[in-house]
Amino acid sequence: MLPLFMRSIKFLIGLGFIFVLFLALIGTITGLIKEPPQPTAEEVMHHHPRELSLASDGPFGKFDRQQIQRGFLVYEKVCASCHSLNLVSFRDLQQLGYSEAEVKKIAKDWPIKQPVQDPKAGTWGERDNLASDRFPKVYYPGTGTPPDLSLIAKARHGGASYVYSLLTGYDEKPSAEHVKQFPDFAKTPDGMYFNPYFANLNISMPPPLTGDDQVTYSDGTRATKDQMAKDVAAFLVWTAEPTMERRHAAGVAVVLFLLIATGLAYGAYLTVWRGVKH
Repeated sequence: MLPLFMRSIKFLIGLGFIFVLFLALIGTITGLIKEPPQPTAEEVMHHHPRELSLASDGPFGKFDRQQIQRGFLVYEKVCASCHSLNLVSFRDLQQLGYSEAEVKKIAKDWPIKQPVQDPKAGTWGERDNLASDRFPKVYYPGTGTPPDLSLIAKARHGGASYVYSLLTGYDEKPSAEHVKQFPDFAKTPDGMYFNPYFANLNISMPPPLTGDDQVTYSDGTRATKDQMAKDVAAFLVWTAEPTMERRHAAGVAVVLFLLIATGLAYGAYLTVWRGVKH
């Protein structure tokens, strides 16, 4: 009798737990229906990256080297003073069509030099960059190191679209309705800049692209803000994965091999089992 009684108690306790959970579920659903959750500032004011079409998109994409060279010029003249490319070597620029002599000159003329230490004196100095060196790190005493851009196109959701949208998003301002709805978020703090494509809505980086013709393209392309943003986004796609074209070619070769091997295997199957009932 006692074991049966204990089992009955356990069963009743279990039913009680289920009943309490059911009441909690009903209460939650009722509360959501009566008072639906209000949208947050992030949901209302944060924008997803705009679409950006590049030649490198898709499984058969290839880099537009002329565009990437323009993007490198924008990085060199606008971005390099704050952001490094510490995973990219100067000699990698030969993949973009620069000659060996041009790469050596770019490395030597780069404004940020390579740090070197005198092992005897224990002091630090600088030397000119070599083609074999990676782009030197940018460091500001007291403020730290700004984000490295080598992998930014992979590290951010949206990739190149995020870079392009962020660079061109400084002109967008919160609407009067958003200012009234979220006064604490719509008000930009001192030293910050509103950008709806940035996760926190306010970013400490000033607008890098301040106007058209900030750089001069050698191929005659008009250097509008929109064009410069597209070009540097394409360049950062290359820095994030410079071997993309080889990977795409290898992938296509593997798929063709598998298709041919599948056809041969099926043909062998038909030959071996011909005339045999299954």
